[in-house]
Amino acid sequence: MASRFDVIVIGGGPAGYVAAIRCAQLGMNTACVDAWRDRQGRSVLGGTCLNSGCIPSKALLESSEIYEQAQGAFALHGVRCSGVELDLKAMMARKDSIVSSLTRGIAGLFKAHKITWVTGRARLLPQKRVEVRGHGESGYGQMIDAENIILAPGSVPVEMGVAPLDGRLIVDSAGALEFQEVPPRLGIIGAGVVGLELGSVWRRLGSKVVLLEAQPALLTMTDTQIASEALRLFTAQGLDIRLGTRLVGCQVVGDQVEMTYQDQDGDHRETVDKLVVAVGRRPNTRDLFAPETELLLDEWGVIHIDEHCRTNIPGVYAIGDAIRGPMLAHKGSEEGVMVAERIAGQQSSVNYETVPSVIYTLPEIAWVGKNEQALRAAGIDCRVGVFPFSASGRALALGNTSGMVKVIADAATDRILGVHMIGPHCSELVAEAVIAMQFSASSEDLAMTMFAHPTLSEALHEAALAVDNRAIHIARSRRH
Repeated sequence: MASRFDVIVIGGGPAGYVAAIRCAQLGMNTACVDAWRDRQGRSVLGGTCLNSGCIPSKALLESSEIYEQAQGAFALHGVRCSGVELDLKAMMARKDSIVSSLTRGIAGLFKAHKITWVTGRARLLPQKRVEVRGHGESGYGQMIDAENIILAPGSVPVEMGVAPLDGRLIVDSAGALEFQEVPPRLGIIGAGVVGLELGSVWRRLGSKVVLLEAQPALLTMTDTQIASEALRLFTAQGLDIRLGTRLVGCQVVGDQVEMTYQDQDGDHRETVDKLVVAVGRRPNTRDLFAPETELLLDEWGVIHIDEHCRTNIPGVYAIGDAIRGPMLAHKGSEEGVMVAERIAGQQSSVNYETVPSVIYTLPEIAWVGKNEQALRAAGIDCRVGVFPFSASGRALALGNTSGMVKVIADAATDRILGVHMIGPHCSELVAEAVIAMQFSASSEDLAMTMFAHPTLSEALHEAALAVDNRAIHIARSRRH
C-alpha cells in the first residue's frame, strides 16, 4: 500500500465514505481509514448510520409496522388475518441482511473507484500525517500522509453516569436494535428522535414503553403545533411519555432495572425489564489527533470550522457529526461532497437553511427551515397555512389521516421560511419543500404549481394555498 495520498479521509460513515468517493471521482488518489467492525469482528464501512443507526432502525420500524397492521389494521381494508405471530429472529435477520447488503455495496464502490481502504483507528499528527492502529494492536504503527485530510469521525452515544451501560439490561441505542426477545416493560431515557423511534418499534412488538424526558415539552426543536399533535398521537398509541422528568438513579436487581426519577411531584420509582439510554450523541473526537497538532475544539469536542468546513490547520477539513449543526447523515454527505470539490478547486457550498429533518415514527414527522415560534420570537412577521391529512383523499384511501402540513411564509415577500409536517410518508413529502426553498420559492409559487390527484403531496399544495386563505378542500380560516 502507498504511504502518501492526495486525500486521506478519517471515518467511513455517510460523511466520510461519500467524501472519499467524490474525491476519487475528481481524480484524487484517496485513502479512507475506518475502525468499525461488526459483531463478527469483520471490518465494514458505513459507520453508525448503516451499521447500528439509520438503516437497521428503519428496517425494524417497517417490519414492526407491518406486524401491528396485520394484527388489526388490515381488517379495515377487508383483509382478515388469523394466527398472526411474531418471529423476532427472522425480523432481526432481515434487518441484518439489509445492513450487510449496503455495507458490501460501499466496499464495492471503494473498489470501483480505486479507493484505498485502511482498517484501524486513525490519529492525526502534525504536517498532515496520519497514524493508524490496527485492530488488536496496543499502539499506533502504520504511517500515511496526504496533501489534504478530511476528518469525519462521526459521533458516539452520550453516556449517563447514573445509568451505566452493562450491554445486557442497560443498553444504548445500538443495543436496543439487538434484543433477542421483546421486553415486557421497556424504559427509555430520552424522548427525542432516537427514543421515539425505538419506543415505537418495541411498543408495536408488544412492549409496554415508558419514556422519561427531561424537557418540559416534547420535541422542542420542532414546530410547537406539530409537537403538540405528535404528543397527542403517540400517547394515544400507547407510548407512556413522561415530560419534565430527571433520572436520578437506577439499580439492576436480578433481571430487571429499578429506576428512580424526579418530576414536579417528587421522587418516583419504576421497574423495567430493559433500559435504553437515548439522551443524545457527542462528536467522536477523543484520541482523534495528537495534542501537538493544535486542532481547535470546543468544550463538547466539536471541531471548529469555517463556512467551508476548513479547520484551523491548513489542508485539514472536518465534516459530519464532529462539527456544528444537526447530526444528520445527509448533511454530512453534502459536506463531504463540498469539501472534495473545493479541494479540486471548485466553488461548492452547502445551504444550511434547507437541511431537512425527519423522525420515522408513525405518523412521520419532517421539517425544513425555521419554525413558527422561532420566527415570532425573532420579530419576523409571517403568514401560516395549514392543511390536515384528514381532508386528503389519498390519506383516506391509505387509512392514515393523522397529522397536517404547515407552510410558513414571510409576510412581506411571501418567500417560504419553513415547512413542517406530521403524517403519512412525510419523509418523502418534505423533499418537495426542500426543493422549493432551495429555489427561493414563495408560497404563491407552490400554490400555482399543479399537483397530481389524488396524492399526499396535494396536502403541501393546499397548505400553500392556505397561506393566502384560499385552500380548496377546507373551510376558510378565521386567522386571516
